[in-house]
Amino acid sequence: MTFSYNQLFTFTEAVFRSIGCPEDDATLATETLLSADLRGIDSHGVARLVGYVRLWEAGRINPTPRVGVTYETPSTAVVDGDGGLGLVVGPKAMRVAIEKARQVGTGWVSVKNSNHFGIAGYHAMLALAHDMIGVAMTNASPLVAPTHSLDRLLGTNPIAVAVPAGEQPDFVADLATTTAANGKLEIAQRKQLPVPEGWVQNADGSASTDANAVKNGGALLPLGGATGSHKGYALGAVVDIFSAVLSGANYGPWVPPFVAFLQPPTDPVGQGLGHFFGAMRVDAFRPADEFKAHMDNWITTFRNAHAIEGRKVLIPGDPEREMAAVRLLDGIPLLDAVIKDLEGVGQKFGVKL
Repeated sequence: MTFSYNQLFTFTEAVFRSIGCPEDDATLATETLLSADLRGIDSHGVARLVGYVRLWEAGRINPTPRVGVTYETPSTAVVDGDGGLGLVVGPKAMRVAIEKARQVGTGWVSVKNSNHFGIAGYHAMLALAHDMIGVAMTNASPLVAPTHSLDRLLGTNPIAVAVPAGEQPDFVADLATTTAANGKLEIAQRKQLPVPEGWVQNADGSASTDANAVKNGGALLPLGGATGSHKGYALGAVVDIFSAVLSGANYGPWVPPFVAFLQPPTDPVGQGLGHFFGAMRVDAFRPADEFKAHMDNWITTFRNAHAIEGRKVLIPGDPEREMAAVRLLDGIPLLDAVIKDLEGVGQKFGVKL
């Protein structure tokens, strides 16, 4: 079934208010969450709403956090999310980075005591309206085995970078440091389909195409496949260090999980989950108009590259931008399993989907 963006927005906002979020935070959380559905990243959108409610019911989300800076210099800060929704903590922390960049050219913010923040791209893109380059990353549920390991020590740990352009659409790279995000497994589970080889391994380290392999003790695999996973492992490690070791959040296997089949560690080494944000004012490097004109040239050059027959060369952000335009007009399709979950949440709070 297909639902309009406004229909899902009204429903989701009402659910966030029902768990105690102030009106402004409920609106912000909804906008952050649904940005994933609009951009075609269904694994991180409204399908995750039931997960946030589950964490709130378990006392792991503070619906009324006092998000604030605990340490800062002119260009850096540590933000304490006070156990709030990452969907709220993330944008507020990114605004701190943007304000510091406005004042001194760049701003860098590491966050502790937060929760899952949706898609990284949403937060990075907040910088674009200010003629800034935005960077966002976060650590996540420990479901990923480092290269040659059986132990799950890292999350999917995404990285997003958003770069403003002039006449061309902005450049937006948003990627997990694993071959696939866990949300892609969840979609395959709902559809009862296998996953491509290289996404997961079994508990004994053998290759698997079972979408439930991670639930059964296996692990997600780092980006890079059989011969290059050390590169994805290294990138995921960088995200973990920037997001958590730097801020005082939990890192590695101590990250509090979003998934229902794992329980939080009983011996945390930090506070909550961690994020890292950056904002760089373009005119701290060269005039913004000059930079954006050259970004247009860069984008046009790559997009017009000679393509393999039947294919086209894409710029990071193209598929998501095109999908958003379609879904704003035609609506957002939801799987039956997701609709059932949402209807269950709605019944719990007296909110109609």
